[in-house]
Amino acid sequence: MPLGDLIFRLIRVAPVVLGLASGTLLSGCSDSRSADPLASDGQAEIKLSFTDVTADAGLADFRHDNGSFGQAWAPEIVGGSGGFIDYDGDGWLDVLLVGGGNFREHDDAPVQALWLYRNNGDGTFTQRTREAGLANLRIYGMGLAVADYDNDGDEDFFLSTLYENLLFRNDRGTFVEVGAEARISERSEWSTSALFFDADRDGHLDLYVGNYVAWSPETDIYCPHDGVKVYCTPQEYDGIASRYFHNNGDGTFTDRTGHAGFLPIPGKVFGVVELDFNNDGWPDLYVAEDTERDLLYENNGDGTFTERGIASGVAYDQHGRARAGMGADAGVVDSSLQVSLFVGNFSEETIGAYRHLGGGLFVDRVAISRLAHPSLLTLTFGLFLFDVDLDGDLDLFAANGHVQTHIAEIHERVAFRQPAQLYLNRGDGVFDEATQDHEVLVRPLVGRGAAYADYDRDGDLDVLIIENNDRAHLWRNDLEGGRFLRVRLEGRESNRDALGSRVVLAAGEARMERRVRTGSSYLSQSEKVAVFGLGEAERVDSLLVYWPGGDIDRFFDLESNQEIHIVEGAGVASQMPLPDARSEILAKH
Repeated sequence: MPLGDLIFRLIRVAPVVLGLASGTLLSGCSDSRSADPLASDGQAEIKLSFTDVTADAGLADFRHDNGSFGQAWAPEIVGGSGGFIDYDGDGWLDVLLVGGGNFREHDDAPVQALWLYRNNGDGTFTQRTREAGLANLRIYGMGLAVADYDNDGDEDFFLSTLYENLLFRNDRGTFVEVGAEARISERSEWSTSALFFDADRDGHLDLYVGNYVAWSPETDIYCPHDGVKVYCTPQEYDGIASRYFHNNGDGTFTDRTGHAGFLPIPGKVFGVVELDFNNDGWPDLYVAEDTERDLLYENNGDGTFTERGIASGVAYDQHGRARAGMGADAGVVDSSLQVSLFVGNFSEETIGAYRHLGGGLFVDRVAISRLAHPSLLTLTFGLFLFDVDLDGDLDLFAANGHVQTHIAEIHERVAFRQPAQLYLNRGDGVFDEATQDHEVLVRPLVGRGAAYADYDRDGDLDVLIIENNDRAHLWRNDLEGGRFLRVRLEGRESNRDALGSRVVLAAGEARMERRVRTGSSYLSQSEKVAVFGLGEAERVDSLLVYWPGGDIDRFFDLESNQEIHIVEGAGVASQMPLPDARSEILAKH
C-alpha cells in the first residue's frame, strides 16, 4: 500500500462547521428529567447560559504557539493546555496556561511557555507570570497537573514537556523549578497528561506521567499528501512507556514504574484518570491511549497495580478495535452509584462510555447513553464531567478539533476547526446534546485542553478551553436557578489536598458522589473542590467524607449555596455563603 494511502486510511469525516459569531449561549434539555430525584413539578425553571468573557476577563493576550515552521513535525498538532491554580492562596482560582514553545533545533524567536493570570476577585485577571518566577523558560510545554506535592499548604505544579519534565515548587506565591532536584526529569521523553495521586495511601502524593511516542527530528517520518508533508498517524511511531514516580516524603521521588506494575505498556498515552472502580478505598488508574488498547490499572492494596483493561471490557470498542483515546474522565452519572468511564476518540469512533457492573466488569453504554450519534463525526481531545446546571447529576463536556489542517481537501464535509459539545445528563446516564441556539457552542475551534472551575465564586462551574496554535477561551456560566454545595477538603493524616477522597451527599431522595482528584480531561487541570448541584433543595441531609487514610467524617443538616472547608478529623473549619458574591458578580455584567 502506498504510504500516502496508509496515512489517510484512518482520517475520518468531521462535522460541518457552522458560522463564527460571538455572544451568549442559551441551552437546555428538551426531554423530561423524570429520572432526577431532585426534580419536581413545582421546581423553578433552571436556565443555562454561557458568556464568552475572555477579553473582559483579561485573557485575550494569550496565544499558544506550537512552534511550526512548515515541516509538519508530529508534536505541533496536539498541544494546547491550561487550567486553574490558587497560587497565592487567597481563595480565588487563578489561570495557568501552557504557551507551547519552540523546538530546540529552531529556537530563534523565544516563545512564552507559561502564562499565569492572577484572579482579581472581580471577574478579571492580571498577568503575573514574571512576578511568580515563570518567565524566560526555553521549553516546549505540553500539559499540567496541580497539587500540593510537598504538603506545605500551597499549590505546586508539574509541567510535562517534549523534553525533560519540570516540577515547580510554590514558595509563598513564587515558583522554583526543582525537577532535577526532585528526580523526575532524568529522561528526555515526549510526555503528555499526568496526575498526582497517593498510590500507597502514605500521605504523600505520587506522580504518574503519560508518555506518547518515540519522536525526534532525526526519527521524523515523511508522510505526504499531494506532494506536501503532513502529520503522520501515530501508527507510524513506536510508543514509549509512561512513568510512575513514588514520593519519598522529603521533596524527592523515585522512579518505580516497573516495580509498581506499569510495565510493559503500549505507550501513546493521551489521557489518565484516577478512580476507585471497585470501592476498596485504593486509587486505580484508567489510561487512554492513541490507537492502542486502553488500560485499567487495579491497585493491589499496596501501591502496586495489575492491568485489567481487556478483562474488564474497557480496552477496546464494541467491535474489539483500539481507538484514538485522548481526553478521559470518570464519575457516577446515574442511580446505580457505579462509576462510569468516558473517553474522547477520533471522528467515526464516537466518545467511549463504559459503566462498571461490579466485580471488575464494565459494560459499553455509548449507544444507551445517546452519545454515539452526536459524537460520531467529532474528534475529541478535552473531555470532563461536571454538573453544569446544578441539577444533581454530572453532565459531559467535549472540546473538539481535527489534527489534519488540510482535512477539508479530502472530505467535502470535513473541517479542521470543530465546535465544542455539551451533553446534559437526564439523571440516568442518558445524555442530550445541548442546543446550539447561540454562539459559544457553534464556534469552530481547534480544541485541545479543557478544564472547569468556579473562577468567579458564584456557585456554578465555568469552562476554560485552549486551542492549538491559537487562543484560550473562558466561558462564564450565567446559570439562573439551581442551588449547590461546594466542599473543599484539607487532609492531615492524608495528603494535604485530600486527593483520593470520596464525598457522598444525600438530599431528600437524591444521593450523589464526587471524588477529589487531579488528572482527567486532556493535559489540563480543573478545580479540586467537590461540587454538588442540589436543584432547588435548600438543605443537605447528610454529607460523608471518606478520607484516603480510611477515616470517615459525617455531617448533617447543611445549608445549600455555600462553600464549606472541612479539615480531616477536625470538622468544618469554615463556611462561606456564596449567593451574595454570585449576585454581585452577575450584576457587574
